[in-house]
Amino acid sequence: MTTTTHTSASRTGAAAAIAAILAISAAATIFLFWLIYIHPAAATSVQFAFLPALNAILNGLAATALLIGYTFIRAHRIQQHRAAMITAFVFSTLFLVSYIAHHALHGDVRYPLHAAFRTPYLYLLASHILLAVVALPMVLTTFFFSLSGRIPQHRKIARFTFPLWLYVSVTGVVTYVMLRLAQGS
Repeated sequence: MTTTTHTSASRTGAAAAIAAILAISAAATIFLFWLIYIHPAAATSVQFAFLPALNAILNGLAATALLIGYTFIRAHRIQQHRAAMITAFVFSTLFLVSYIAHHALHGDVRYPLHAAFRTPYLYLLASHILLAVVALPMVLTTFFFSLSGRIPQHRKIARFTFPLWLYVSVTGVVTYVMLRLAQGS
């Protein structure tokens, strides 16, 4: 196989993988919007009432792992960086599973209409949701490039993925705290 053929096959493989990532991300986004805004909640009880707090903890742990991973890569500690980023990915994945379970059981939780800071909360939540939709395919693509050894592409996209993923993780915690304070719990 010549270098040109190998490069062409590599690009085709990357394009197919990125197309699959985009399709999976779109399907996940559509499913979540359906689950939150259309599908009725399975229960209105306090069953699994700990899930929102667990979600905030998982988001906080993901943010912490992201910052640790960033520190490692700045120090050129590649193996530790990889371990930290995989840890962040695991925390974010566990968050997503817990988030889906919470919304399947309890539906959407609304910020009290006349509570303080409602407008800033809604702006923060909107930015969190929109950027989460953007971050998902970026995170998956960044991981694909890293795990497939395409380090130059990984570096290019990671510069954008990292701050987006960090913002989504941190604002997940902040919106949880704001909602709980507004609800008085």
